[in-house]
Amino acid sequence: MRLYLAVFALLAAVHCEELINGDQVLRINAESEDHIQILKMLERDVDSGLDFWTHAVSTERPVDIRVPHSSLHAVKDFLKKNNIPFTVMINNVQELLVREREEMVRNAEIESKTKSFSFAAYHDLETIYNFMDTLANHSKLISKVKIGSTYENRSMYVLKFSTGGVKRPAIWIDAGIHAREWISHATAVWLADRIATDFKENRAPVPSILSKMDIYLMIVANPDGYVFTHRSSSPLYRFWCKSRSATSNPKCQGVDLNRNWDAEFGGPGASDDPCAEDYRGPSSQSEIEVKNIAKFIMSHGNFKSFMTLHSYMQFLMYPYGYIGIDAPDWPELHDVATKASKALNSWHGTVYKVGSIFHTIDQASGASVDWAYLRGIKYSFAFELRDTGEYGFLLPANQIVSTARETWFALRYIMKYVCDHPY
Repeated sequence: MRLYLAVFALLAAVHCEELINGDQVLRINAESEDHIQILKMLERDVDSGLDFWTHAVSTERPVDIRVPHSSLHAVKDFLKKNNIPFTVMINNVQELLVREREEMVRNAEIESKTKSFSFAAYHDLETIYNFMDTLANHSKLISKVKIGSTYENRSMYVLKFSTGGVKRPAIWIDAGIHAREWISHATAVWLADRIATDFKENRAPVPSILSKMDIYLMIVANPDGYVFTHRSSSPLYRFWCKSRSATSNPKCQGVDLNRNWDAEFGGPGASDDPCAEDYRGPSSQSEIEVKNIAKFIMSHGNFKSFMTLHSYMQFLMYPYGYIGIDAPDWPELHDVATKASKALNSWHGTVYKVGSIFHTIDQASGASVDWAYLRGIKYSFAFELRDTGEYGFLLPANQIVSTARETWFALRYIMKYVCDHPY
C-alpha cells in the first residue's frame, strides 16, 4: 500500500500549482477496525498529500479528507479496493474558495464606502483589530489588552469586559487557535459586540454577570496562522492550521498550538513530526503564543471558566482529552454542557453532541482545555462550531450570525451558571 500511496503523492507534487482546482472533500464511513487502521495509516503518511479535516476514530464518526485533484482517481480506487465506503462531500473545493474570496472583496468595498462593519462577513486580522479598537474606544466597559507578541512579532490582544475592580473572578473565551477555523473568529467578533450591546441595553444576564465577574475574549489566538490563511499566494494555505514558527525541519513550519500546552504533553493524540498537522512542538509551551496566554491566565490567578471555540462538527466538550477516564467534576460538567447545548438548540434547532474530548472527538494530549482544568479552572469547555460536514472549514458567511447567536445562547448559560456557582 505504501508504494500505491507514493504514486499519487508523486502526482500531487508534480501538479502542485493546481492542488486546489478540482480538489474534492471525500466523506469516508469506516465500517470496521481494519478500515480505521488503514485510514490512520494514511493520515500518518504526511507525504501522501491528503488533508484530513476529521480523524479516523471509530465507525460511528465519518472521516473527511480533502484530496488533491491529481490524486482523486488513485485515492478513490484505493478506497474501493479496500471496500471502504465513501461519498463526495464537496465536489469542487475551488468553487467554494472563489466564492468566499469574492464575498470578502465585495464586503470590504461596501464597508469602506459606508464606513460600516458587517458581522455577516469574514475579515482579515487588521480589520478585526480595528474593530476591537472601535469597540474599546466607545465603551468604558471594554479595554483592549496586549498580552504579548507572536513568533512573527504580531501583537496578541484580548478584550476585557469589566465594571471595575482588580483581578476579580473571570471568564476566559478564545477563538482561532487553529487558523483555518474562520467561523470561530467571526463568531467571537459577533460575541464581543453582543456582550457590549447587552450590557449597554441592560439585557439579562450580562449586567448581572459583569457585576460579579470580568470576561476576557481573545478573538484571534493564532494571529500568524490566521494572516497566512488570508495572504498566502497559494489557495492551499486557506487550510493552514498551525502557527508559523520554525521547526527542526526547514521544509515544515508551525506547531499545532492546541497540542503544545503543559497538559500531559507528548502523549498520544499529538505528533512529534514537524510536518504533521498535529505537530506538538519540541517541548511543552515552547510556542510563544501559548506561553503568552498561559502566563496571562496564571498571573491573573482568578479565572473560573475557560472556553475555547473551534470548528467543525458541532460538539460541546469538557476534560479530559489526553485520557479516557472521567474528570473529577464530570457529572457537573456534563450537566452544564448538556443544558448549554439545549440552550443553543433553542435558537435554530442545531444539534450538538456533548461529552469529554477523548470520547467525543479524539484523544488529544497537550490541549488547552485540559491545561486549564488541571490548573483548577473547573468550568473548562471546548466548542466545535458548525457544521457537520456540508461545508466543513468553508462555512458560508451567511451562516456566521446564526452560528454566533446560537453559540451565544450556550455561552450565556455557562457564564451565568459559573457566576451562580462560585468556588
